[in-house]
Amino acid sequence: MSRRIALIAHDLKKDDLVAFVSAHAAFFETCSLVATGTTGSLVKAACPQLDVTLLKSGPLGGDQQIGALIAEGAIYILIFFVDPLTPMPHDVDVKALMRLGIVYDIAMALNRASAEMILRSEEAGLNGA
Repeated sequence: MSRRIALIAHDLKKDDLVAFVSAHAAFFETCSLVATGTTGSLVKAACPQLDVTLLKSGPLGGDQQIGALIAEGAIYILIFFVDPLTPMPHDVDVKALMRLGIVYDIAMALNRASAEMILRSEEAGLNGA
């Protein structure tokens, strides 16, 4: 499977995700990226060299679109910067998305620390370490 990575961030975490992707742009250039609408637009603006497929905004079905891609085996890694301190009206969709990531046994990063670890692991694999 090619490395298709899904990118999602709650509103107060979008800047953090954009900074993370920018810091690892060379790695992300080797991947196929899909992202929910606003998050993906911000990533594209910050890193125009990246090929990012934009889906709908999370609350408008983007989370579910990514969930469908996970169920189809089309997502290799999910990077979802979650804001646990802000109530989300679409919390059920978020839980369903995380459930699918667990059921289909894909790598999931829910914060920067776990995303850094997954990328280090991927980069080590690419370099034959």
